[in-house]
Amino acid sequence: MSPLDRPIWSAFNGPQAALAQWNSAKTALRIDPGYGPFVAAAPGEEHALIDLLTSDEDQILVVEPEGFTPPPGLQVVKQGMLMQMVAQGAPPAFDPEGIALLGEDDVADMGALALANQPGPWAGRTHLYGDYFGIRHDSRVVAMAGERMRPAAGFAEVSGVCTDPAFRGRGYAAKLIGRVMAGFAARGDAAFLHSWANNAGAIALYEQLGFTQRIRLVAMALRRG
Repeated sequence: MSPLDRPIWSAFNGPQAALAQWNSAKTALRIDPGYGPFVAAAPGEEHALIDLLTSDEDQILVVEPEGFTPPPGLQVVKQGMLMQMVAQGAPPAFDPEGIALLGEDDVADMGALALANQPGPWAGRTHLYGDYFGIRHDSRVVAMAGERMRPAAGFAEVSGVCTDPAFRGRGYAAKLIGRVMAGFAARGDAAFLHSWANNAGAIALYEQLGFTQRIRLVAMALRRG
């Protein structure tokens, strides 16, 4: 099995283990909630996921090759199919003009952009996974892309890709993805990403940038119930 098949388990059992929070039996983990809601359990230990919830309102997110029936005490809030894609060959060429490395002064803008566009789970420290790049208009961040999971040496996930609707159609997403991929390539990492499987427009863009479809994964948001 490839570490990409179970990206959460692989990342937070491996290169990003410092961010993992385990249940007492060490059979299930969640990332530090400040970075997002991701969780994973050892095979056959899905019942242990309930140990990771902190309240009745808390939600956790599982991403696995197959879905499962929630064990007693858990309910599915939302479920959908993801397409995992992996880049092939050299990163695409991009025009660096206007691209800025985002920092702490941009956190509010990044959070607002993510909240409005829902590129994937976003929390207060999501921007600390790795470098995030953006394009500003009148000092406001209107498009961004960055890094999230590293499930194994040699792989890094492009994430947080979003553009303010008023600025779409200008090629900002492709430009920023190219910048992120160039950074990965410079350190020897191949890029991969996830898209909702029914988002044909996004998948077509990623294919234009050199990504190929690898595997479908099931995303399940869970909470107590």
